[in-house]
Amino acid sequence: MDINSSNIEQIVRQVLDSMNGVSAPAPQVSGAVPATAHVAMLTGLEKFEIKEYPMPAVGDDDVLVKVEGCGVCGTDAHEYKRDPFGLIPVALGHEGTGEIVKMGKNVKVDSAGKPLKVGDKVVTCMIFKDNPDITMYDLNKQNVGGADVYGLLPDDDVHLNGWFSDYILVRGGSTIFNVSDLDLDSRILIEPCAVLIHAVERAKTTGILRFNSRVVVQGCGPIGLICIAVLRTMGIENIVAVDGEEKRLQFAKEMGATASVNFKNHKGIEALADGVKDAFGGYLADFAFQCTGSPVAHSNIYKFIRNGGGLCELGFFINGGDATINPHFDICSKEITTVGSWVYTLRDYATTFDFLKRAKGIGLPIEKLITHKYPLEQIDEAFKTNLKMEGLKIAIVNK
Repeated sequence: MDINSSNIEQIVRQVLDSMNGVSAPAPQVSGAVPATAHVAMLTGLEKFEIKEYPMPAVGDDDVLVKVEGCGVCGTDAHEYKRDPFGLIPVALGHEGTGEIVKMGKNVKVDSAGKPLKVGDKVVTCMIFKDNPDITMYDLNKQNVGGADVYGLLPDDDVHLNGWFSDYILVRGGSTIFNVSDLDLDSRILIEPCAVLIHAVERAKTTGILRFNSRVVVQGCGPIGLICIAVLRTMGIENIVAVDGEEKRLQFAKEMGATASVNFKNHKGIEALADGVKDAFGGYLADFAFQCTGSPVAHSNIYKFIRNGGGLCELGFFINGGDATINPHFDICSKEITTVGSWVYTLRDYATTFDFLKRAKGIGLPIEKLITHKYPLEQIDEAFKTNLKMEGLKIAIVNK
């Protein structure tokens, strides 16, 4: 029998409770939990170190998860290159999923009220602070930008704070969802897909995005491609993708775009706008999604939109610089309705699970978004692949 310090602590507690006449609940543990965990700690710019830490105690409200996989996000890449959030040293990884191996006695259900037990596959969402303006049901006062997320937390004495590890400790008060009915690749894609579910929900508030809308999506990285898939599952069929890489534009069509425009084939914004118009059969877009994080791209996209149309900007997750627009021509005279979108809500997470099932149901190749998989010990190579834009979604997958 493999007994480690964590098991011994539980056994001693049970013996003491029995001596005092207390009937202790049986601990929920899946097999032998190792005495230590490994974390890919970002210790400097472009420098990961695989650190080994003692396995922390699991409190009555905590959940210990064995990590199965985690996607590499653009935010992770920014932290790797420049540390814009000042978090180093930090355990990154917020697109993760894994299996519950140990849980506290008070944990019975997930954040949606679904039963939770050892062996279930889970993902985490936001860690909500004591702020009554940030709730699942009312985000009119403040968005979830004030919440925390695993993978972007300051290091502490627990260390198991990000999904780029072999174990993560989900602490009491965190959000957690049982997603045992989804395969590993789908679970890795939940977090970025939730970003687009939220963006489309924000777009719908304008009243402009409808079934028969002509929609342009600018930027065909993972975010833009998922945006196209979400629109397609909603029944929107007239979608034009704009990007500078033919491989990504081809994949955009696999994800549901009906036409594509390569901006490298057009000299100047007027020519590019005409290219988009031609792709829509002589019409400008009713609605546009700007997914690039490029100020130049943001400045250009107004030219693709008809009078009275709408725009959702979701590409700027960090400060990407200022964009130059003409308020009269770009906004006022065209009466453009613009919304911004930032991450997601708990409700969006629940919707995302259904989106992934629906996307597969209509034959969209969502799983092809993950083009590269690396083990934890090759995380530096994974990040370099991401920065070179050699694939789409890069993932760390544990054996």
